[in-house]
Amino acid sequence: MMNWLREVPIGQYVEGNSGWLRLIDPRLKFSWVLMFLLTPVLAGFIWRIALVLALLIITFFSCLPLRVWWRSMAFLLMLACAVGLLAMFLPNSDVSAELAIRSPVEVPGLTLEGPKWEVIQLGPFQIAGLEIGQVIIDRRSALLGIKTSTLVFTVVHSVNLMLLTTVPEDLAWTISWFLSPLSLFGFPVDRLSFQLLLALRFIPLVQEELQNLLRAVAIRAVSIRKTSFKVFFGLILSLCERLLANILLRAEQASEALVAKGGNWVSPAQLRTRAVLRRDSFWLNISLIITLLFVLCLRGKYGAL
Repeated sequence: MMNWLREVPIGQYVEGNSGWLRLIDPRLKFSWVLMFLLTPVLAGFIWRIALVLALLIITFFSCLPLRVWWRSMAFLLMLACAVGLLAMFLPNSDVSAELAIRSPVEVPGLTLEGPKWEVIQLGPFQIAGLEIGQVIIDRRSALLGIKTSTLVFTVVHSVNLMLLTTVPEDLAWTISWFLSPLSLFGFPVDRLSFQLLLALRFIPLVQEELQNLLRAVAIRAVSIRKTSFKVFFGLILSLCERLLANILLRAEQASEALVAKGGNWVSPAQLRTRAVLRRDSFWLNISLIITLLFVLCLRGKYGAL
């Protein structure tokens, strides 16, 4: 039970040959992830829900092993729903700011619109809002909850799919390829890409340190229910402090080992594992480029809905 972090490969590359996502060029894969990250900005809730459905369809039909993604996706869905419900129930506006200082009758041409209480209205079909004491759920709060939950799921799951199916060396090379024009201005693109590669290699170490801390708390039989909120908050802060100290210690040991062996930073192009180009991967990349351009056109025309 304590090895559950190793069974949830969030942000880790998984070896294997199954899945058509592995055949995509890393530059094109990175462009798709940027689309999932940037298009929800200033977009309507319909576009955000469509992105979530698209990610679910891609995941289910990716031909990846079920054990690779179902735990992380289930955990992420629960987290997104919790964040959405929290944003929905918390007050999102100041009621006193919406009240008029003068009567609307005294100001000609001025009309005050209260909150829209219908959450969903499609012709005669309508779902009204909810009011329980100080908790008010109207259309504004419902949209805020939908936008927040979909944004959390879209951002995390799209990046996780890329990291699951992309070798860290290829990802570092992709970022250096996109940032290569900045090298003309003296920007250290290769050095920063190599640092990114080292950071990706440290993700399993971070999960291992967190798992060791959780195991230490479980062995000491710390009862959360019997502690007060102040004691519980102090325990969380001490665990975060110890986790940060252990990660920095691991980083220092790795750097000392790299220097002792005479190591030096290497260009990501030299570390890239070039995959064999096949005819099916070529046509797959071409079709995905056309699909990406079509999705961007849809975003420009219907993204505000």
